[in-house]
Amino acid sequence: MGLAIEVVAVDWRRLEAVPAGERVDRLYEETYEVEDVEEGWFWPSSDGQPWWGVYEFRNCSYKPHFWAGEAWDDAREYAEPELRDALDGFLAGLGIWLWSPEEDDDEDDAGDDEGDDRSPDTDAWRSGLLLCRPPADVSALAALWSRAEPLLDGLREPFDAHAAGGPGSWIPDHAAFASLLRGWGEVMGEADRRGWGVVGLKC
Repeated sequence: MGLAIEVVAVDWRRLEAVPAGERVDRLYEETYEVEDVEEGWFWPSSDGQPWWGVYEFRNCSYKPHFWAGEAWDDAREYAEPELRDALDGFLAGLGIWLWSPEEDDDEDDAGDDEGDDRSPDTDAWRSGLLLCRPPADVSALAALWSRAEPLLDGLREPFDAHAAGGPGSWIPDHAAFASLLRGWGEVMGEADRRGWGVVGLKC
């Protein structure tokens, strides 16, 4: 089946109250019985306020996220500078796309470095996660997305001409690319509103 990702918004204070060596296992235990949701949020039923929520993408496989990064490699040179800078920071800050702005650009642009070294996951408990972003990083990513989202539709024509994977691919066109990114924008926006962090569990 390959690698899959389960994206969880989590109350960071509650998570940090769990012993570090038990945090990942606790998240797996809490989210084990998440009901099937085609797309969008699942919030656990409880007497009190939930301290985590799972966001289900249309496809839980890791592959669309990887191929979105590959598509951005092909499309970014055709993007307006403001969109390019914002999405460079957003995608690098998520830390799950395998691309490097420095390799794409002939010139060293400091704006493209934003997010590359954001919050390195040095704590041992984080090593089992695909993504680990505490609240401060989430706020920064939400701000980057608020800059990128209004400009995203302007990338449609060049994206479909130069970066679309075509029928049957994980990212067949701009619509699929934009939908995936808007899902991540929803995740970061909701987590930011709550003052929470975001983790990506391996499935």
